[in-house]
Amino acid sequence: MNGLRNGETMYLFDWLFGKKEHVQNVASAPVKAPAVAEAPPRTAATETVAPGTAIHYHPELVGKLQQDHQALLRLYTQTQTAARRGDVAQAARHLEEFRILLQGHLLTENVRLYVYLEHALAKDASSHQLIRSFRHEMDDIGKAVVKFLTDYRDLAQHPEFAQQFSEALEGIGKVLAERIRREEETLYPLYSA
Repeated sequence: MNGLRNGETMYLFDWLFGKKEHVQNVASAPVKAPAVAEAPPRTAATETVAPGTAIHYHPELVGKLQQDHQALLRLYTQTQTAARRGDVAQAARHLEEFRILLQGHLLTENVRLYVYLEHALAKDASSHQLIRSFRHEMDDIGKAVVKFLTDYRDLAQHPEFAQQFSEALEGIGKVLAERIRREEETLYPLYSA
């Protein structure tokens, strides 16, 4: 990635592409709400390209990410409904759609949103630290959700895991809803400011 130092390698990329490290069980951990820092006014330089990168500001990005959130919640609900009916084959199909959409969403968010914000707010120490801590926390949540998706990828071939899957799905839903709420209330306004 342009502008990233080795120490800033995105944790999710490492996890998705083979460097699987131990992931905390974030589903049961309390989520801390970071303090909201006000974004500094945008200048012409920060509106187009994040300093030190080739990552451009995209006015439609937040809307696209919010659309992804709605689609993810819809697929989650469809998966949950199928699981409650005992239709593991249908639940597995919805889960696979969910996985594909989530991976694309997380990659877009990591590259186009987090990297942009980290560089654009680099001169505002408190906002920069907020973005970095938010990003790392969201990476941990993303890893837990991706681990869940990997664990149940073959659900259709293992209907004996239906009850266990339903219980885990409930926990993932809570984590997902909280992540979406926090991103939309705290993070996205910093990008749109």
